[in-house]
Amino acid sequence: MLAAMTHASTPDLLVLHAVRVTGIADGAAVSRRAGIDRDTVDELLPDFEAYGWVTHVEFAGTGGWTLTERGRAEDTRKLAGELAESGARATVEQAHKAFEVLNGRLVQACTDWQLRPAEGARLASNDHSDPEWDARVLGELTLIGGELRALVDDLTGALARFGGYDERFSAALGRARGGEGQWVAGVGIASCHAVWMELHEDLLSTLGLARGAEA
Repeated sequence: MLAAMTHASTPDLLVLHAVRVTGIADGAAVSRRAGIDRDTVDELLPDFEAYGWVTHVEFAGTGGWTLTERGRAEDTRKLAGELAESGARATVEQAHKAFEVLNGRLVQACTDWQLRPAEGARLASNDHSDPEWDARVLGELTLIGGELRALVDDLTGALARFGGYDERFSAALGRARGGEGQWVAGVGIASCHAVWMELHEDLLSTLGLARGAEA
């Protein structure tokens, strides 16, 4: 059951939640992820830091904003209020159930991209020398992407902030098909796996569920 009208989230929720789902991000990345102009992001993040919701960290020559425990609690409070106000709980719960079904397939596809069992070496790395193996994995990811599109369409019918996951997944898959294999499950880029993990965190946090609680 879809909400009667798509709900638009407030800028402060979008920015705070963008920090949560990305884990750590600089202002530019938060702006892109939240769909909020950079000036607004640069005004909000120092305020959030003053409230104790975010902190800026530096690691191995890179830095970014990350959520504190107080910030996580505040984001959870804002999400719960938005979910009640929008009447979108049933839609998000239905999408979460559909996501769980797809999740096993996505995890297996990413595993198959990284590993190709051989005789006597069940955990042998995939050296991508078998084009049929890789084509099968990419084909499965393409099917998953199509189902993801339908799932995101349902979600955005209720909460506009869920838009874009399918497009980002498709963009990463396109790069992988073009020969950039790291875009399937690479770390530090918006790979298929990274986008999928962000959506997982988004669904769980929106419903107030702890990771690992589904099963």
